[in-house]
Amino acid sequence: MIHLLQIVDTAKQLVSNSASAISHADKNGDGSISLGELLSMGGWLMFPLIGLLLLAIFFFVERWIAIRKAGKIDANFMNIIRDHIVNGNVTAARSFARNTNNPVARIIDKGIQRIGKPIDIIEDSMENVGKLEMYNMERNLSVLSLVYGIAPMVGFLGTIVGMLQLFYQINATGEFTPAAIAGGIYTKMITSASGLIIGLLAYVGYNFLNAQINKVANKMEASTAEFMDVLQEPTK
Repeated sequence: MIHLLQIVDTAKQLVSNSASAISHADKNGDGSISLGELLSMGGWLMFPLIGLLLLAIFFFVERWIAIRKAGKIDANFMNIIRDHIVNGNVTAARSFARNTNNPVARIIDKGIQRIGKPIDIIEDSMENVGKLEMYNMERNLSVLSLVYGIAPMVGFLGTIVGMLQLFYQINATGEFTPAAIAGGIYTKMITSASGLIIGLLAYVGYNFLNAQINKVANKMEASTAEFMDVLQEPTK
């Protein structure tokens, strides 16, 4: 019976302290904790986490726009190039490729400039341009990989710092109750959860952009192979 009463008293204390913690977090007094109020309980390490999130969003959008632009090409582009080259109108082919702003056109333009040289030299020149275009598309993707690597560690660091503060407070005040410990732990775990979510978003964004780059790379390789075939066709 005594043990049962102790359990009931402990439960009441847990509820009371939890309600007190929620009331303290509920700054606007609306009876619930908003996302902003919850994140504010994570401490000062939430600021670098928010900074990492903003970095990830900015570079994801910037790279996505650039990669989408690079992947847009007229379906008849290679047909027009073939017609010009087969008809012996190399100048028109180069002018058309130069006035088309995408990686495939720049690769083809380099190949047209090398017409008359050995096939292996033409192919090497186009491959070098392709490598440069790949570098331009992959530029700043390292920021996303940095975010998904760092964000969870920053979140975990916030939890460690919070736990150290909690144990220091317990040592200083002598208040060693389950409610006090639980209340302190759940607020400090906010940074870990936030870091994991940010890292997960950055990881998904990084792999999504890599998949889009691979699609553009396939178009570049297919157009290069088609151009090399065109050079083998007899001119009219």
